[in-house]
Amino acid sequence: MTTFVHPDGLARCHWPKDDPLYVAYHDEEWGVPEYDDRALYEKLMLDGFQAGLSWITILRKRENFRKAFDGFEPAIVAKYNQRKVESLMQDAGIVRNRSKIEGAVKSAQSYLDIMENGPGFSKLLWSFVDGKPMDHAIRTPGKIPTESEESRAMSKELIKRGFKFVGPTIIYAFMQATGMINDHLVTCHRHAACAKMKKPVAKKPAKKK
Repeated sequence: MTTFVHPDGLARCHWPKDDPLYVAYHDEEWGVPEYDDRALYEKLMLDGFQAGLSWITILRKRENFRKAFDGFEPAIVAKYNQRKVESLMQDAGIVRNRSKIEGAVKSAQSYLDIMENGPGFSKLLWSFVDGKPMDHAIRTPGKIPTESEESRAMSKELIKRGFKFVGPTIIYAFMQATGMINDHLVTCHRHAACAKMKKPVAKKPAKKK
């Protein structure tokens, strides 16, 4: 099987099957190029929490995560103390894994360093694909890799900068989700749509009167 044809007549990648939440995520988010710094941090942290679990588990808890982690605002998360970590460990709405929670805090601190002293988070991440999405033109699920040269390079750089739970497999899934790699099957209705998406043109600052 290459794609899964749904009752609405649209062919989709096999993995969402018929779960409405998963289908919506597949159609509206997965593979859409993301360039916002904060949004990329959030997506990376959620992928880290997914390690050892299924993505649908994280997706069902995503709103709980956002509430628990103050909207994944790095400047706030970076200041979490041990009391906050203990509070999160008691929150049944998220994945209660101490290493992952503390990793999100450390990663927020590293994110802020990149924003203040480096090239910027989005610019750094997108540099591993030369600033534009890669298209692997995958035809069958079995051909989809779990990591790549680019994900290994990004993983190595992020680890060097202090990020946690950013191994090459996690990073590859992150790159797929954020549109750095278009791994929608070519027969999926979202493949061509994502391929046409371009980076938003930055707005010029308004002239002072």
